[in-house]
Amino acid sequence: MTHATPARFLGSHEAIATFPFSPASTAPRRGRHAQLLQRQLPPPRAALRASVIIPAKNEVANLPATLAALAAQVDADGRPLPPDSFEVIVLANNCTDATAALVRRQARRFPQLVLHVAELCLPATKAHVGCARRLLMDEACARLELMGCPGGVVASTDADTYVAPTWLAAIQAEIAAGADAVGGRILTEMAGAALLPLRRIQVRDAAYGQLCARLEDLLDPALADPWPRHHQHFGASLALTVRAYRKVGGLPEVRFLEDEALCQALRRLDLTVRHSPLVQVLTSARRQGRVEVGLSWQLREWLHMSRQQREPHVDNPAQLATLWQARRQLRAYWNSHPVLTHPALAAGLGVRAGALLARTQTAATFGKLWEWALRQSRNTAVDVLPLSLALLALPRLIKHYEFIANDLALISVSPASQADSFRAVA
Repeated sequence: MTHATPARFLGSHEAIATFPFSPASTAPRRGRHAQLLQRQLPPPRAALRASVIIPAKNEVANLPATLAALAAQVDADGRPLPPDSFEVIVLANNCTDATAALVRRQARRFPQLVLHVAELCLPATKAHVGCARRLLMDEACARLELMGCPGGVVASTDADTYVAPTWLAAIQAEIAAGADAVGGRILTEMAGAALLPLRRIQVRDAAYGQLCARLEDLLDPALADPWPRHHQHFGASLALTVRAYRKVGGLPEVRFLEDEALCQALRRLDLTVRHSPLVQVLTSARRQGRVEVGLSWQLREWLHMSRQQREPHVDNPAQLATLWQARRQLRAYWNSHPVLTHPALAAGLGVRAGALLARTQTAATFGKLWEWALRQSRNTAVDVLPLSLALLALPRLIKHYEFIANDLALISVSPASQADSFRAVA
């Protein structure tokens, strides 16, 4: 299989995920379906700085609220965004309802919103969210390039998702601060007694993700993604610059989890993904979605588990901690431009010291080096354990490493000995 598996969706797996995606070219693709899409859209407006894309298949029930939220976008001071500064493009693909007609009615309802819709009937082999989102993001990128805007923003959301009033402004602020991509916090609309067991699991899983994000920040902090941050970067709220999109060669065209594959491609090239708590959306809790594996699939799994009185299993946080420590050590080694082997680091990773030195000296990016280490290592496997046990372990781990971090902060570390401080944390 050339993309993420359903098990990938069960936990964060951020330290160990790899996707065998390497773009053949950064040039725009213009296949038949891309041309059909482009022909249905008017030229971009001169002031365009952000393009919001929404794949939609039979979404008449959900799109009115989604588009109304986008029509109500304001800046940080509550002022409406300049209407020509962003557009919304909906792709109604393989629909059997009046999705496209609905979007046209909404365009008349919100004349201040620059809203476009295109219709495509994709063949069975391409009738999936990865292809639809790829077509949209390619077109959005090309439109921003046409306006001479390589720093422009391609922002993705879903047809059953309501973005916060400052969603786009918060994305643009994170991009302006230096992020190449921004993952938004995705909250789930879930009410009613029947969904209470599902809600309990969802809340506990979110707590696990947040605690893992805190632990990762303590062990391998990212300057471009500082705490506070969250753990999500999914298609319901995922944005990146035109420049970053072209650099990775576009969205991986896979049947599901294309958003995860895109973020891995960004990391492979050391492009930054900011998990901003200021960027928020609310998405539906429907269990019959439009993709094979996604939130709806996960909610069905959790509901089935709750009825059988089972709980989800997640990555062992103690093993994740070890892996994140190793990643920090390896980054320090790579940044030092080494000429000598590092036997202790090689042993910890489970690779040969000579091979590690050679790869470190030739790796163009740290992301590529880490990807190589994960493939070669004998020591990077992460087991799973029940969610309840992970939630007991995480606060203890966080407290332990917070104590170490505070202790190290009291010690003045010279630049020459900085690599040793990385090893001290491990």
